[in-house]
Amino acid sequence: MFHPRARLTRSFPRGLPLILCLLLAWSAGALATDSGEDIVMQETWIPMRDGVRLSADIYYPKGHEPGAGGTPVPVLLEYLPYRKTEDRDSRLALFSYFIRHGYAVARVDIRGTGSSEGHLVEYEYSEQEQQDGDAIIAWLARQPWSTGKLGMFGLSWGGFNSLHMAMRNPPALKAVVAIQAADDLYEDDAHFIDGGMHVDSYEMQLDLANALPGAPDYRIDEAYFRDRFDTPPWLPLYKKQSRAGPFWDRSAPISHLDSIRIPTFLIGGLLDGYRDSVPRMLAGVKNAPVKAIMGPWSHAWPNDTYPEPSIEWRHEAVRWFDHWLKGVDTGIMREPRFALYVRHSHPPLQDIATVPGEWRFEDGWPIARARTQTLYPRADRTLSRAKPSSRAELHTLDYVPTAGVEAGGPVMWWGDPTPDQRGSDAFGLVYESAPLERDLEVTGFPAAHLNVSASAPVANWIVRLSDVAPGGAVSLVAGAGFNGTHRVSSRAPQPLVPGQDVALDIEMHFTTWVFPKGHRIRFVVSNAQWPMFWPSPQAMSTTLRLGGTAATRLDLPVIPHAERPVPAFLPPVEDPVLAGFGPLESSTSSGYGEVNLVERLPLTRTTRVTASAGGGYRYPWGTSHSTESIVHETSDTHPENTSATGAYGTTVDLPGRQLRWEGDVRFWSDATTFHYRFTRRLFENGKLLREKSWDQSFPRDNQ
Repeated sequence: MFHPRARLTRSFPRGLPLILCLLLAWSAGALATDSGEDIVMQETWIPMRDGVRLSADIYYPKGHEPGAGGTPVPVLLEYLPYRKTEDRDSRLALFSYFIRHGYAVARVDIRGTGSSEGHLVEYEYSEQEQQDGDAIIAWLARQPWSTGKLGMFGLSWGGFNSLHMAMRNPPALKAVVAIQAADDLYEDDAHFIDGGMHVDSYEMQLDLANALPGAPDYRIDEAYFRDRFDTPPWLPLYKKQSRAGPFWDRSAPISHLDSIRIPTFLIGGLLDGYRDSVPRMLAGVKNAPVKAIMGPWSHAWPNDTYPEPSIEWRHEAVRWFDHWLKGVDTGIMREPRFALYVRHSHPPLQDIATVPGEWRFEDGWPIARARTQTLYPRADRTLSRAKPSSRAELHTLDYVPTAGVEAGGPVMWWGDPTPDQRGSDAFGLVYESAPLERDLEVTGFPAAHLNVSASAPVANWIVRLSDVAPGGAVSLVAGAGFNGTHRVSSRAPQPLVPGQDVALDIEMHFTTWVFPKGHRIRFVVSNAQWPMFWPSPQAMSTTLRLGGTAATRLDLPVIPHAERPVPAFLPPVEDPVLAGFGPLESSTSSGYGEVNLVERLPLTRTTRVTASAGGGYRYPWGTSHSTESIVHETSDTHPENTSATGAYGTTVDLPGRQLRWEGDVRFWSDATTFHYRFTRRLFENGKLLREKSWDQSFPRDNQ
């Protein structure tokens, strides 16, 4: 999910000036910092079996580049579709730490993207992408400047395909570091969060970004139109795959954990939507060494993240790679397997600078001393450890499709800092404990076990765990959604029988949190968290059955205090800055479209939520500016008529030439069908060169 120009204003505040020699010779450049460290970058082609060439920037310690006569060095690979040439400044900054410690680093554009040749791959994490990955690794291992031992690393897409290549076990790949990467491509990626239809700005903008030719030439010819501009958009391909199954299983590590035989280091963030993979893979990978770090971060590199505290994760990665690629005993394998940041209670601030808490080591996952504390929602809206009576009580909730904006946060997923939850809680069933008599640590996957019914055949349930401060502020701790038609299987959904009770077991997403003495635990059950989840199509009400023989309950993974060792993470180091590159502006801290306007229209009971972003960047050859806006709209009276409308633009200004790409996207629904329309346009110096549109419709299929 991570786009290379995300968080522009945060990416380059510090660093040492860097002089780029041979600036215009993009195939080779010697890079020297004021601190005396020397780096050589060379652009090269890596041939694939079918004759297509992939473009690679390879960064070497000076004296170890081809022909320099230095001793061979191990190689690290980052493999992405996010346009390496425009990204050279951030990659030099990122890679410099590894290069300083004796590694060459290769950054390769995926087939059909950036500066690489070939037809755009048919979708993310495709078999073609992985076959090319095999060829890249083999080619890098054969080079005379390489020791033949490779590591792979990356954030988001680069973390995903690091895991995918570890599942393939190519001989030269000796270790991987996967950062903010999901193991479940159906429920934990950006397409169907928790099995529910999800449409966000990242998905929409990627179908325009994929249409750009390589920099700095931006060549426009028939091959470009055939291989990029005219290729079909990816979004409807994913949205048609609304059930778990082979399409999602093909590259999902959770379906292939036994295939991983390559040492794997996982790094996650408690404010990242992909965090569940870290403890799951720690527990589930049996055929390879696995270590992990879970910090307080959102979807970003942990040395340059928000919120703080950040760490120099590359120091840990170097220790990992030195052990597996160089045979150096760095001591990393004698340390406990899991370094974990335990968050302390804090106010619900979207702009929180530092998350209070503490680091500690655990031996792995699950934590052996963990205990389950069960709380029962009761008829008086309290939450208690005392079991309710055997007599069942019903609480009824009217479905409000436009509710839940606050719970989804600024990027509309289970990540990033969220605001006060009281606005969303007003439209749910709320149960609250008495003030706590002592601090309580919850670390793991809270679980809700509900007995429910609905008056419609399709309904979603959302459960949230929150911390209520004495003054009333409500901070989100954990949550999850559940599509009721998936109660038996997400591979074979079954409509609900209106009025019939069903049992739902809902595992919330991974969390750490210390509830302080005097605070209250809040448990909320609702049927909408829009626009994170696409609304179910019918007006309805739902019931929650309390008490009885199988009472609705909340299970909390409670961790008793124990004296544990503490990791000694280093603070981030200063990175070099590349002359000629730099941000012009950026409007959001995440780099994605963030919610900045909520319009509620009482007369029509319609709500619009607008998320937008924009940014600019300068390069040695020119400048680029991009804008994005996505407007979600739905109605409390007609939730079947929901829409998401996106407008995207990228303008590249070169000497004597301006190119502009536009993408207009509309995804909408009625009672039975999803509809999609997308138009791409290319202008040169204000004149329309090409326009192409796609229209598709397909069944809602229990969404």
